[in-house]
Amino acid sequence: MANMTRIGFGQIEPNHLSAQRTFQIYAQLPAHVDTVTPSNSITQLENGQYVKYDYANGEVNFTGEGEWMLVYNEVKLYDDLRETYKDFALLSDNFTDGVMTPRVFKTNVGDIYTTNTLKVAGSKGATVTMEEYEEGDHLVINANGFLQKDTKTGDNWDTTTGMIWQVVKVYNLPDMQEAVKIMRIN
Repeated sequence: MANMTRIGFGQIEPNHLSAQRTFQIYAQLPAHVDTVTPSNSITQLENGQYVKYDYANGEVNFTGEGEWMLVYNEVKLYDDLRETYKDFALLSDNFTDGVMTPRVFKTNVGDIYTTNTLKVAGSKGATVTMEEYEEGDHLVINANGFLQKDTKTGDNWDTTTGMIWQVVKVYNLPDMQEAVKIMRIN
């Protein structure tokens, strides 16, 4: 197989997300804004990306002590003829005050969803090259909140700390873009 690609922003299709039944859904904290160094601010969040729910600092970010939470915003598209889910992400430029407040889901062991939000950020209309994925691969969250292959392989994978997702099927999304169905195993 070859590396997977996606066009536009990442997407998710919830197959079994326990937060939809347990109501562990949060949308109170704004995304990190750094007034001293604006380049450190979160200016884009894609569905399927992860953020830390840093309640102590009153924000979602990538560095706090809070738990990693799945970004899963309601998709708002206004041109049904020209836009699909791949055209949606929260962008700070689209907010009058520049502050985004994402909706995030707590995930639990056993949760399953299909996604192509992997490795790196996307942009509207651009093609993103990801990695090659196979059933059984383990995914972890990188510093920018994207799932990527765990670098520990073989018998060493169980030394990974934190959240681990397993690829259970190489699949596609409803718009036929390449994706993986994953299940949280840790």
